[in-house]
Amino acid sequence: MLKRIVIRNFALIEHVEVGFEHGFSVITGETGHGKSVFLGAISMLLGQRADAKAVREGADRCVVEGCFDVSGFGLQGFFEENDIEYYDECILRREVSAAGRSRAFVNDTPVSASLIKELGVKLIDIHSQHQNLLLGDGNYQLSVIDTLAGGKELFAAYLNKYNEYVALHKRVEALKESLEKSRRDEDWLRFQYEELEALALKSGEYEELEQETKELSHAEDIQAALYGAYSALESGDGRSLLQALHEAGSALSRISEHYTAAGELSERLESCYIELKDCCSELEQRAGNVQVNPGRLEFVEQRLAQIYALQKKHHLSSAEELIALHKSFAERLDSLSYGDDEIREAEKKLSLLRGELVAMAADITALRKSSATVLQENIKGILVNLGMPMIRFEVEFSATEEFTPRGCDNVTFLFSANSSSQPQPLCNVASGGEMARVMLALKSIVTLETKQPTIIFDEVDTGVSGLLAERMGRLMQQMAGDNRQVISITHLPQVAALGAQHYKVYKEETGNGTITNMIKLEKQERVHEIAQMMSGEELTDVAMENAALLLSKS
Repeated sequence: MLKRIVIRNFALIEHVEVGFEHGFSVITGETGHGKSVFLGAISMLLGQRADAKAVREGADRCVVEGCFDVSGFGLQGFFEENDIEYYDECILRREVSAAGRSRAFVNDTPVSASLIKELGVKLIDIHSQHQNLLLGDGNYQLSVIDTLAGGKELFAAYLNKYNEYVALHKRVEALKESLEKSRRDEDWLRFQYEELEALALKSGEYEELEQETKELSHAEDIQAALYGAYSALESGDGRSLLQALHEAGSALSRISEHYTAAGELSERLESCYIELKDCCSELEQRAGNVQVNPGRLEFVEQRLAQIYALQKKHHLSSAEELIALHKSFAERLDSLSYGDDEIREAEKKLSLLRGELVAMAADITALRKSSATVLQENIKGILVNLGMPMIRFEVEFSATEEFTPRGCDNVTFLFSANSSSQPQPLCNVASGGEMARVMLALKSIVTLETKQPTIIFDEVDTGVSGLLAERMGRLMQQMAGDNRQVISITHLPQVAALGAQHYKVYKEETGNGTITNMIKLEKQERVHEIAQMMSGEELTDVAMENAALLLSKS
């Protein structure tokens, strides 16, 4: 429930601070004095689009702040989910700079405009005249029926099953498309696969072949170098390096008893001798293994060229990618053999899901039809009281062609103001005044099922007068109930007199130019305002008496 609103530098409003109470309140004022500006400020507070045009000329920013009593409306979960401190009193604030930058806060926590909008929908329902057009919207009509039907668990279970069905349906279509494409490309796939299969490329083979190519291409040089190193160590003519090391070590060993350092040097020379002897043996072995083989070199080079050509053909950068491509071709060819089985299995599950959806949708339809019957009777009773004694109102159901996230129902509100006329779609046959009364009746019924704390009606009573105006006011008064707030912006004295609180919007000229203000009227001020609404520019004693009488009856 809206407890207080503060507006600074918004359009023509310089500074307004107004407190509100529960129950039925009315706002009056001359046309063009700023009632729409007040509604615009509330809309901005609740997350609607805001830009620099909202900032009062000469100000650096505008601020709209609202204090709401949210106790008893089950909003703790919303605050917890969005990591915002919860208090029974909730403060919403919206700021817009002259440069067009916007900021939003909930309980002093910065939030996005989308989040404050999500919260705003839970706090206030602003019903303006153009919203009567929603009566021609099938989705809105279905929402009304669903609100009255209840059954949240059934709707949630159906939606989960529907999402599962849609996901599986997409998968089946994708499998069919993939299989069809593979079948169209089967000859091409098989040729590519067999070409790679014949290549029989193994992981790491390409690198090994490149190394082997290098060795085979320089076999003579490698062999000569190895033998040259071997000969340098172990010469067949004269005294070799190995023999010299061995003799030097032996000589030092003989004097080690007399010269201690000779023993250590002898061991080091012996170690060198052993290592060099091992190198000499390996050089001889490797030199013998190296072969000049032009035939093998030609084969390896051809193999590398074949691998490289297939890489280029498939626009790949490595042999490993070629191996992966070979595998993917094999998988696609395999899918041709088991693809039909996979599709059949998925379609079988899809059929089961469809059956479950049909049953759940039927339950939803039955629940809706039951609530529609109640709605028809209730709305007739209200509209008869609002001056439509011959009203005919029906809810027509038709089936959708496919499943939808909301079931398999289309809903159309049918209306006739005369007993002699067959009911037709409401938006096609109802006048503006009739649409307003139907919408008010719907709101009054739906309000009993929702927990929205505040409803603001913007001139919902346009087009009616006299007794009907009073009855519409009484209906809004009843909607307020014990723990709800209904605010009506009205031009009708019959409605204004029924408000437990009465606010007036007016313009005044100041040193800073024209500004819009709002004040709460006391009893005598209310008499004067209502009399002014009844008599126009010239205030008469009769109007004052009638205004006092209207207030006394409220």
